[in-house]
Amino acid sequence: MAMSPAVSAAQPARWQDFVQLLKPRVMSLVVFTALTGLICANQPVDPILGAVAILCIAVGAGASGALNMWYDADIDRMMRRTRGRPVPAGRVQGADALALGVVLSLFSVMLMGMALNWLAAGLLAFTIAFYAVVYTMWLKRSTAQNIVIGGLAGALPPVIGWAAAAGAAPFNAWLLCAIIFMWTPPHFWALSLYTSEDYEKAGVPMMPVVAGAASTRRQILVYSLLFAPLCLVPAFTGLGGPIYLAVAAAGGLVFVLLAARLSRSQAGEAKGQRNEEASPGGLYDVRAGAKDARNLFAFSILYLTLLFATLLVEHLMAVKPLELL
Repeated sequence: MAMSPAVSAAQPARWQDFVQLLKPRVMSLVVFTALTGLICANQPVDPILGAVAILCIAVGAGASGALNMWYDADIDRMMRRTRGRPVPAGRVQGADALALGVVLSLFSVMLMGMALNWLAAGLLAFTIAFYAVVYTMWLKRSTAQNIVIGGLAGALPPVIGWAAAAGAAPFNAWLLCAIIFMWTPPHFWALSLYTSEDYEKAGVPMMPVVAGAASTRRQILVYSLLFAPLCLVPAFTGLGGPIYLAVAAAGGLVFVLLAARLSRSQAGEAKGQRNEEASPGGLYDVRAGAKDARNLFAFSILYLTLLFATLLVEHLMAVKPLELL
């Protein structure tokens, strides 16, 4: 097979390339939600052991990223957003990415089990395997529901953090998981509306490619209408307080309004909705027709961050929960 221009002109790997294999931006969100779960467990945790737990979750997330980049190098090479990654660009060999992912997976799971508890370690192992095998190797290339089902991997970190602190995973831990799980489809489908050409070229059956832009916009609205009320639930289960309820209600209203506006737009209908000439590879620089999709995508990140940050602050400040149920 002929080498692509990116591969033929590749430079030797630098340490930064191996860091990029770990998907540090994704890892930062994983760490943040896991830390929230750990703190919301309201259990006394030795600071060193707490730091070890978060380290294990971060390393496990990085391992998942490395395994994903190893397996997806062929399709990453076809897409503008991902063709500069270390493996498709030829800066890191696929075997090295695989080895790094396997070693970090084993290290993170074993350290979590020995330092904290084996429930947290088992959940971490399941998350890595689910993302690397079920999502990356199977769902991503076989069904338009890939990110719906595969979203479980990204939703589990707060449960792992909670289990690391408490040795258990109660209802409220899974409620945090459910919030991220329901957030994932509107978040990623909004992005896919203006990156669908890349997915189509790579043969990845994202929803706009399979069902069309109009259907995707309608499904985003349906998920948003389910997601926004779900975000209110922690205020009624003893998990969130009055500040959380206010943030969840106001942000949820904005989320639904943006989704409704997107559903009435033409986002995803035209080709070339990203402004690649002005910002190659940029996710936020889009043409006028895609701005409604871009706005929901951007706000979804802000909203999820605010929800978990509010819970984190309330628990650190010992704000009394509402406990209305």
